[in-house]
Amino acid sequence: MGYLSSVSSASMGQPNGDSPVSGGGLSEDSKFSYGFASSPGKRSSMEDFYEARIDSVDGETIGLFGVFDGHGGARAAEYVKQHLFSNLIKHPKFISDTKAAISDAYSHTDTEFLKSENNQNRDAGSTASTAILVGDRLLVANVGDSRAVICRGGKAFAVSRDHKPDQSDERQRIEDAGGFVMWAGTWRVGGVLAVSRAFGDKLLKQYVVADPEIQEEKVDNSLEFLILASDGLWDVVTNDEAVAMAIPIDSPEEAAKRLMQEASQRGSADNITVVVVRFLDNEASGSSSH
Repeated sequence: MGYLSSVSSASMGQPNGDSPVSGGGLSEDSKFSYGFASSPGKRSSMEDFYEARIDSVDGETIGLFGVFDGHGGARAAEYVKQHLFSNLIKHPKFISDTKAAISDAYSHTDTEFLKSENNQNRDAGSTASTAILVGDRLLVANVGDSRAVICRGGKAFAVSRDHKPDQSDERQRIEDAGGFVMWAGTWRVGGVLAVSRAFGDKLLKQYVVADPEIQEEKVDNSLEFLILASDGLWDVVTNDEAVAMAIPIDSPEEAAKRLMQEASQRGSADNITVVVVRFLDNEASGSSSH
């Protein structure tokens, strides 16, 4: 993804290097289960990272899920994986104003990463598509072209927007900041970068912002599952196809692996990372008032 001249040869990414990895878990309150699968695919290096974890804030069980697709090296994606959610749950308004806390955490993490990059001669960046589960609220925040899709009532709905430089509002924002968008195999900011929002990318920072678009969904008995994935999946599988494939598979880990394998079989040229979160017991919790 990302850079026109992506010539990173070092294999650095998740600890398992070149082989696919998968796993999963279940929340203590049995409200949701999750699974993930990640593979370098056809790439010689791994620049995708993911996070899937359950935590507690002020006694409330929360789910934190993210897919981070690096470009220009793995540094930015690895940094965002390590710091974004930690910064978020430490935010004083995490429970009281979760959307503001998410925006602040994205901005703070980006600023801190750029500070840490001072001695680097290559300009690394990363997307971030995250889903934060707090009670009966699902908050999806997105920067870049990884994507979040939910299945509600058996149908697929995108709950994030891919940030591409040729979108009219994104192009306008870039040009208003003094930048330009041009065609170089695909539409690119400054002729270089194929996403219009990202962490890092210090040389393009005034145009390539890390401001997330946040969408909130209610967790009720019509919400079945969520798919978060890097563009290695979405380049070759549509939202509707992904949801249809995942519907009959109860295990989120198996669903994530199925989607990863499908993307690979369809010839995806990129790293492929998929996180699936399945909402359980919604019939019971949906009918009780709290």
